[in-house]
Amino acid sequence: MSRLSRGAEALLPPRGRRSRLGVGATLIVGGGIVAVIAILAVISLVWTPFDVGEINAAERLATPSTRHWLGTDKFGRDVVSLLMVGSRTTLLVGLVSVGVAAVVGVPLGILSAMVPKWWGEVVMRANDLLLAFPALLLAIMLTAVHGQGVVTAMIAIGISTIPSFARVVRSGAIGVMKTEYVLAARAAGRRPVAIAARHVLPNVGSLVIVQASVSFAIAVLAEAALSYLGLGAPPGTPSWGRMLQEGQELLFVAPRLELYPGVAIALAVLGFNLLGDGLRDRFDPRLEDRR
Repeated sequence: MSRLSRGAEALLPPRGRRSRLGVGATLIVGGGIVAVIAILAVISLVWTPFDVGEINAAERLATPSTRHWLGTDKFGRDVVSLLMVGSRTTLLVGLVSVGVAAVVGVPLGILSAMVPKWWGEVVMRANDLLLAFPALLLAIMLTAVHGQGVVTAMIAIGISTIPSFARVVRSGAIGVMKTEYVLAARAAGRRPVAIAARHVLPNVGSLVIVQASVSFAIAVLAEAALSYLGLGAPPGTPSWGRMLQEGQELLFVAPRLELYPGVAIALAVLGFNLLGDGLRDRFDPRLEDRR
């Protein structure tokens, strides 16, 4: 490269360096928010400022103070303790529902990419039918059959998230199936299961991780909505959506009871979305700074 070319290049904006900085910032901020929520959930297993099952009528609707940092709700329960235990419920629902979706959706996506094209189209059209079924409607149906509960919400959210995993994994698996090493493995007589486990799955693993983080944010929002509508966590089980439902009747008396769980839900969704965006940018081979 000539000296003139080097000088001209120096005047250009550092796209690669700025891209790396942006990816790192997104990943760090998202991961930091998720880590804080996870730490609070783990701490709530062994300690909370107050017992969330303790009802204290003398301190109901107490304002924030040194004793109750965020005040109390209409039953006199400490809001900080409710938020900490509610994070545990939210993360549990997200982990189980995303796990169910990944266990079913990943093999389904790989299968649809490896079978003959018309079989793959049949599988994906059935997947599209499931995609048209919203989690809320599915939760209503399951609640009518099995009753209200966290397990029902987890199953409903997990089933409704399966199509997203299947579509993402199929798109990546189709590209892997066209590579030379997969063609060589097929020519050598390797069984489809061995090809899927040894070649396809490791190469779509990054897509699965990114989709899991994005789906976790959707699961958090869905759980809060279901609990708010009375289809998720039952009364007595701390949940951010349940806190929103219990505080709505006091919206004009104590609006903070709606503000705190609403901010917690927004931060959780933001954290998982930023984490998903950061992971996507980091694993995306088309980025200029990774060429």
